[in-house]
Amino acid sequence: MGLLIGSQPDMSVVGEASDGDQVAALARETDADVVLMDIRMPRMDGITATREVTRHAPRARVIILTTFDLDEYVFDSLRAGASGFLLKDSPRADLLRAVRVVAGGDSLLSPAATRRLVTEFVRAVPVPARRPVDESVTAREREVLAAIAAGLSNAEVAERLGVSEHTVKTHVGSILAKLNLRDRVQAVIYAYETGLAGPQ
Repeated sequence: MGLLIGSQPDMSVVGEASDGDQVAALARETDADVVLMDIRMPRMDGITATREVTRHAPRARVIILTTFDLDEYVFDSLRAGASGFLLKDSPRADLLRAVRVVAGGDSLLSPAATRRLVTEFVRAVPVPARRPVDESVTAREREVLAAIAAGLSNAEVAERLGVSEHTVKTHVGSILAKLNLRDRVQAVIYAYETGLAGPQ
């Protein structure tokens, strides 16, 4: 995988690790834009390592690599700060596209994948103690949060709320800034944990 990434003119490999401890250490030492994280590693699992990376290298974005499409740990990894997940046997083109998408600041989950996560994982994962929605989040922003948690794209949210797509993007940016969230994936999790969204 390192050779594939290193062969791209717009990418370079700044470090490789064989276990979770090494990943966390490398994240502190390098200025990586994207970390490809194996969910199952020796010494420190991918969930804990993801939490460490997002804590100590907040600029780095984490993509979880998993063997199974509905890996039981994916939701916990996303909650820990990952920006998306990808199957290990995905085509090379998909892997490279994923790195570019996440490096550009977007989350890797498509609306369809978001819907599946909510359906499959939220039902399986015990509901945590609900925390209140931050008072700075407006009523309209709560509507936007609930809509993106339901898997709607910006265009679909705009149609539902009767506003422009640009307005939705502005709301999403405001939500992420107010709540100190990394991306839309984290916004979906926030909506779930505060009760703004749940299983359909």
